[in-house]
Amino acid sequence: MTVATGTERPSWTGLPAAVRLLVIARAVNRLGAFTLPFLAVVLTVELGATVAEAGLVMTLFGLATIPSRIFGGHLADRLGRKPTIIVGLVGCAVSQTWIALADQLWSAVLAVALLGLVFEIYEPPSQAVIADVTAPADRPTAYSALGAAMAAAAVAAGVLAAALSHWGLRWLFVLDAATCLACAVLVGLALPTAAPPSTAQGTPATGGEGWRDRRLLAMLAVGTVFATIYMTLILGLPLTLIARKLPPSNIGLVLGLSALTLVAAQPLQRIRRLRQLNTFQVMTIGYLLLAAGLLANGFATNLLAFLAAAVLWSLGDLLLLSRAFTIVAALAPEHARGRYLAIYGISWGIATTLAPLAATQLLDLAGPILLWTTCAAAALALAAVQPSLRRHLNVP
Repeated sequence: MTVATGTERPSWTGLPAAVRLLVIARAVNRLGAFTLPFLAVVLTVELGATVAEAGLVMTLFGLATIPSRIFGGHLADRLGRKPTIIVGLVGCAVSQTWIALADQLWSAVLAVALLGLVFEIYEPPSQAVIADVTAPADRPTAYSALGAAMAAAAVAAGVLAAALSHWGLRWLFVLDAATCLACAVLVGLALPTAAPPSTAQGTPATGGEGWRDRRLLAMLAVGTVFATIYMTLILGLPLTLIARKLPPSNIGLVLGLSALTLVAAQPLQRIRRLRQLNTFQVMTIGYLLLAAGLLANGFATNLLAFLAAAVLWSLGDLLLLSRAFTIVAALAPEHARGRYLAIYGISWGIATTLAPLAATQLLDLAGPILLWTTCAAAALALAAVQPSLRRHLNVP
């Protein structure tokens, strides 16, 4: 299967109704997705865990998300997209409610482990729905719309978190559970139900499918590097602001501008010159913009400089995230699309494990300049390998 480049990019209103519904539903869910930064606080302050114990629990959560995504991919191809999304969201709601009600550390640990095991279930079917109902040329716009909506909702989530935290941290988990259920209801009522692709095509699902596809494994390797850069960016920015003697609260302004950039820059996807480039040429530009923004982080000494850097790396994200999913969706046989997207998504679980170590060690070793120069060099390397990756994948 090949990746079509197309000559037109639809606007938001031109996307299929199923995509628009899914974007809205996931944005509703994202409004409550602000609990993870507060989880360690609940474990230590309210349940008596040491900082080291809280770190181990968070590591347990990160590791549990890896099989969660694989399970979500298998369910999406066997059970169907809609039921799998609902299962994942309801599982998250149950886990978040359990955390909110836990009065013993062991109970909270079990709830966190369950949350990790269900946390990523709905991601592969959500991504697969977009691929199912859009033409290849329309997928970058559709995936980009999903990313932009979730980024905008994340900004609103921060405001909600600030308001609710005054009532007590447990209420954050209650609201997160409520938004998961609200998203599940929206999906259940309005998303069309379709037969699982493997059933519809009469193609049996095999557990090893995808892992034997060297093209997918190449995308996984490249995606893991990118995801590690991205997670290092999110984790390293607050530490860099502290190192530059800036208030840590400024990270909210930086991330808010990043989300605004992702939303406001959506029309760039439809620029004619950009449409004339193939997918990998666009991704090369994206990695170059990302590298420029990362390098700017290393030399920024005031808020204005960090904000300018955020615009650069956010424009890079705009071009990269949507097209990576587009490539993976096009590589996958239709009956295995959920599993392919799940395997590719493992990159984020790996990155969540590696990035904290990378960010803290590089900062301790030589400060922000080494951290962000290293990240920029990795982004430049990814830009350089795009022509070779295109030939290896054998796509236009």
